[in-house]
Amino acid sequence: MKEKIEFIWRYVSEHKYKVTTVTFLLIIGILDENSWIQRWKHNMEISRLKSEIKHYRSQFEHDSELLKEISTNQEALEKVAREKYKMKKDNEDIFIFEEDLDK
Repeated sequence: MKEKIEFIWRYVSEHKYKVTTVTFLLIIGILDENSWIQRWKHNMEISRLKSEIKHYRSQFEHDSELLKEISTNQEALEKVAREKYKMKKDNEDIFIFEEDLDK
């Protein structure tokens, strides 16, 4: 056992710069809270969240245009009421096909 410890100590003392460099890279690359692996995971999450922001922003713009249209145009309001909420006028009949329900 004593011989192993002496061998390790001799190796570390002869190659102290290599051991220090490897230890530093191990700590920075893998073990640290701000490691390269964690940075990569955070960058992946950031890109996913940016794509979600882009999606919701385009949906918001579409809904804003629709709101503006239905607040100013009576025909557009009736169209939205018929398509989304299945409303009808008193003298109309509505036929709903099953393939339309899947949408």
